[in-house]
Amino acid sequence: MIKISQKPISVSQLQAGITSKNLLTILQLMARYPTVFEFNTPEDLQFDLTMRLNVIQASLLLDQSGAEFTILEDSMCNPRVWRLSGDRTFELWPNVPPHVALNDIFINGQLYAFECGTAILVVFYKAILDSIGPNNFDRIFPDLFLYNWHYHQNLSILVHEGVDYLPGDCLYFKNPDFSPSAPEWQGENAIMLDDNLFFAHGIGVTGQQEIINELNDNRIWGSMISAYLTTHIISIESSIYRAYTINKPRDDTDPLGQSLLKQMILGEVGSHTYLT
Repeated sequence: MIKISQKPISVSQLQAGITSKNLLTILQLMARYPTVFEFNTPEDLQFDLTMRLNVIQASLLLDQSGAEFTILEDSMCNPRVWRLSGDRTFELWPNVPPHVALNDIFINGQLYAFECGTAILVVFYKAILDSIGPNNFDRIFPDLFLYNWHYHQNLSILVHEGVDYLPGDCLYFKNPDFSPSAPEWQGENAIMLDDNLFFAHGIGVTGQQEIINELNDNRIWGSMISAYLTTHIISIESSIYRAYTINKPRDDTDPLGQSLLKQMILGEVGSHTYLT
């Protein structure tokens, strides 16, 4: 269910002018789930959708970047941009702006290798950067670092259990009988891109069953216990970053496909809520 200003909103009230299949999919899933997706204003909903689209786009860009999957101990980064510490943390060199260092991963991906936890954080940071702009990003994450699932104190994420999966969420595939000789295959973090389409660092852009098959190929010998998609869901808390866009110059493009969301006015007649 979708609510704006505590009023239920149907997809039919929102979809006029939307040409993006991804956007429509997200809205339809939000409306279909019993979970209440609540927003204070239409603009807050728009920003959440924009953030999710940017997560999807960042996932595809990282997949195409040439950055490799590896275990934590073998992590690599561009030494001109990041300092690789003894525990394999990527730390900014002095005078390197955070947004420049982050974008370098997508530009010079062949110089990078990291595990899937870091990949998800890279995607989340990139989505925030593309949503609020480089100046705001650098102010929020002045001492950006990258290290598995350890993240900057100003990265605000939501974690919950459920099956209300949405594109832009990070989901987790668990491999209960992973081989002790390959502990990196005990599970896989994956960004949901669309219905049955995921980005999993080290596996690529593929479907749910393909990820499960890859994990099953790395079980202990003779195991009959399959890997599976869990109910663990992680997403960016978009409302935290919405305020940084209020004074941000408007882009010439409309990520909602010239929808009416920017111009919606909530009105109530009787027991019905309308957008005009």
